[in-house]
Formats: sequence, C-alpha cells, structure tokens
Amino acid sequence: MLPVVDARTAVTQVRRATVAVYAVFIGSGFAFASFASRIPQVRDRLDATPGQLGLILLAAAVGSVIALPLAGIVVTRLGPAPTVAVMSLVLSAGLATVAIGYTYGAAPVVGGLFLVGFGNGTWDVAMNVEGAAVEQHLGRAIMPRFHAGWSIGTVAGAVVGAAMVALGVSVTWHLLVVAVVVALAVPWSCRAFLPPATPQTPTRAEDGPRRHPLRAWTERRTVIVGLFVLCMAFTEGTGNDWLAVAVIDGYGAAPALGSLTFAVFLAAMTTGRWFGPGLIDRHGRVPVLRGSALVALGGLLVVVVSPTLPAAMAGAALWGLGAALGFPVGMSAAADDPRHAAARVSVVASIGYTAFLAGPPLVGFLGDQVGVLRALLVTAALLALAALLADSCREPAPEPDTGPAGRPRRSRRS
Repeated sequence: MLPVVDARTAVTQVRRATVAVYAVFIGSGFAFASFASRIPQVRDRLDATPGQLGLILLAAAVGSVIALPLAGIVVTRLGPAPTVAVMSLVLSAGLATVAIGYTYGAAPVVGGLFLVGFGNGTWDVAMNVEGAAVEQHLGRAIMPRFHAGWSIGTVAGAVVGAAMVALGVSVTWHLLVVAVVVALAVPWSCRAFLPPATPQTPTRAEDGPRRHPLRAWTERRTVIVGLFVLCMAFTEGTGNDWLAVAVIDGYGAAPALGSLTFAVFLAAMTTGRWFGPGLIDRHGRVPVLRGSALVALGGLLVVVVSPTLPAAMAGAALWGLGAALGFPVGMSAAADDPRHAAARVSVVASIGYTAFLAGPPLVGFLGDQVGVLRALLVTAALLALAALLADSCREPAPEPDTGPAGRPRRSRRS
C-alpha cells in the first residue's frame, strides 16, 4: 500500500510508476535483442561451430537459472526499484564485457553472458513485482501490456541491430552504446517506482513476523501457478524457437515465408497482450486463461495438420493470441499478496523459465525422430494441462477494507 497521501498525489504516483514500469520492461527487451542481433558477428569472430555457439550462449541461461531462485530474497530485502537499478548495471557490465571481450576469445564472452543472464533474471522478477503492485493500485489488469512493452523493446533492439549491421558499425561500439544507455536510463526510470509501503502494526496473525522468502517453495498454490506458467512459457518458447523451422521443413516453404509465419505469431502475441487486459477485467482471469490455452491449442493443431500454408499461418496467429496472456497473468497471480509477492514471483519465474531451457532440446530431439512439425504436438499436451491448471490463477476474494486513496479494492469475476 502507498504511504498515506492525498488522492491527487496518489494518482500521480501511480501514473508515474506505470510509465516507469513500461520503461524498464522495454529496456529489458531492448538489451536482450541488441545482443541477439549481433550473435552472427560474434560467432564469426570466434569461428565457433553451432555446437560451440550453443554452449557459449548457455552461459546466459545458467546465469538466469542461478539468479531466479535467489531473486525473491534480493527483492524482498532491497525492494523492486533498487534491485532493477543494480541489476541493470550488472547486465550492462555483462554487455560491455561481451562487446570488448569477443575480440579476445570465447572466455570473456561466456563471463559477460553469465552477467547478462544473472542481471536479467533478477531484474525480471523485480520488474514483475513492481508491475503487479502498479496493477493492484490501478484496480485493473495491465501486466500483459507491460509484457507487450518488453516485446516492443525486442523489436526496437532488433531493428537498431539490423541498422548497425547494415551501416558497418562494429559489435564493440554497438553494444557499448547500448550498455551505457541501459545503465543510465533504467536506474533513472526506477526513481518513479511506487514508494515503499509505510510500516503498519500487524492486525492479523499472518501479518506478523516476516517469513523467509524461500518458504514460498512449499506453497501448493504458488507451485501450481508455476506449473501453469511453465506450460504457457513452453508454448510461447516453442513458437519462438521452432515455428519458422517447422513451416519451412513441414510445408516446403521458402525461408522468407517461414520468417513471415513467425512474424505473424509474434504480432498476434503482442496484440493479445495489449488488448487482453480488457477481457480479464470483464470476465476474470480463469475463463480468459482457460480460453487462451484452448485457442492456442486449436492454433497449434491447425499449424501441424493444415493442408495448406495459408491455413497454417492463420493457425500461427491463433497460437500467438492464445499464448499471449499465460506468462504475464501468471506473474500477476503470484503477486496477488503484496507481502509475499517477491518470493512467490521468484518461485513462479524459476519454474516457468525451465520451459525456455528444456523446450528447445526436447522439441529438437523429437524433431530428429518424427520431423519438427509433428514434434510441435508435444506442446498440445502442455496446453491441455494449462487449461486444467488455470483455476490456480483465480483472483483473491475481495477484502472489506479499501485500497489506496480510499478506493474500494478491485474485485473481478473469475
């Protein structure tokens, strides 16, 4: 809850915080895509084989995997704003290390990518905690739009990266400038985050002594929400990693059409994240999430069994729309109780992100056996499970007291 202030000040604080959260989501996506856009040049300088490149890139994933379970402790102790500010500096240091170090060999790149992954993992939890807090103060769903902001940041990073390649700008200067921009802009944006809550005298037993953040791993609902997010993250990640390849191999499509199908998927997902909050406010989380999982399942099946490429592209659009809301709304559900938001978001993110690690090799292994297009069907089982687990994301029952600035707490149908 915001410190006690007049209604006009509270509204201004929430409005500024909303813009700030958009900025850090966009900044995270921009930083990620900036490096990704220069991977081919880094590979060429290192003269790495595909297998060697995969191991080098794994360093970022390892950094994230280590950071995510610890992020709950960090965010609980420091707060979202200091955490995002510090971790944006860690990520920027990692980018700068890659920018300079790739000219010397693989070791500096591995070290830099580890810092990028570690910084990004903790930053991700903290910005989701802050996004959930803003959502609660607004009294309406907005988290999917923050994640749409991340997608917009990736598009901007990719476009700028392509321009740098076309203009012959070196990887070193490109990534150093990005690192400086992120290191300056993100901490500055964090200054507009919501102020820390005012300490209050406990009035209920559960508001008593602060418990250790790692206890969130023992909570049944939190773990189930994490499994739901894992299913939806696997759905999103499979589309990102394998859709273009599946269309090219399965339909004999030209590479450009494979890329176009992937673009349709991304555009649909971004659209779903931007307009989805209105559906959530109108109908509640559970029906929308369950419907989303079923829409994604239908789109996936169309992609796999369709007799024509245009129909498969339409299926990709449905797949993207259906996959749009699962991850961000799962984060909102994890953060429903502000007292334990950081710990629970950390748990849910840790579980969910395993999909991004396990998904590519699992689909690749199955693709070797039955073809990539048919291998996508493994996602169908997870989508069916997600539809069953959607109830775990139900909104909490409304409390009788009021929210900030005297407004009643939100209560949406579920």
